[in-house]
Amino acid sequence: MITSEQVRAARALLRWEQKDLAEASKISLPSIKRLEGQPGALAAQDRTADAIKAAFGHAGVTFLEDGEVSSGGAGVRLAKASTVDTDESETIQYPEFKDGDGGPGSGG
Repeated sequence: MITSEQVRAARALLRWEQKDLAEASKISLPSIKRLEGQPGALAAQDRTADAIKAAFGHAGVTFLEDGEVSSGGAGVRLAKASTVDTDESETIQYPEFKDGDGGPGSGG
C-alpha cells in the first residue's frame, strides 16, 4: 500500500508534474489530483495504484513499506513522528543565552 505522500515525494524525485504522472500511468489528471489531495493511504482501486506504481517503477522509483530495507541508490524516507513530548522541566537554559548577553559568537 502506498500513500499520497509517497506519490508526491516520488514525483518530486523525478521532477514530474501531476500531468507527467497522469501520462505515464494512463490515469486521468483529475484522478491524480484527487488521490494526491487525500492524506494517508492512497484511496484508489488496486489497478489504479498498480498503474501509478508501475509508472514510477519504469522511471526508477522504488516504494518502501514501513520497516522495509532496500538496497540500491540514494533515496529518501519519512521517519515516524516522535511520540515523546519535551518535558520543560528537563530543558536547560543557560542564563547567558537566555538573556542574550553571552558575548560574541554565543548565539545570544
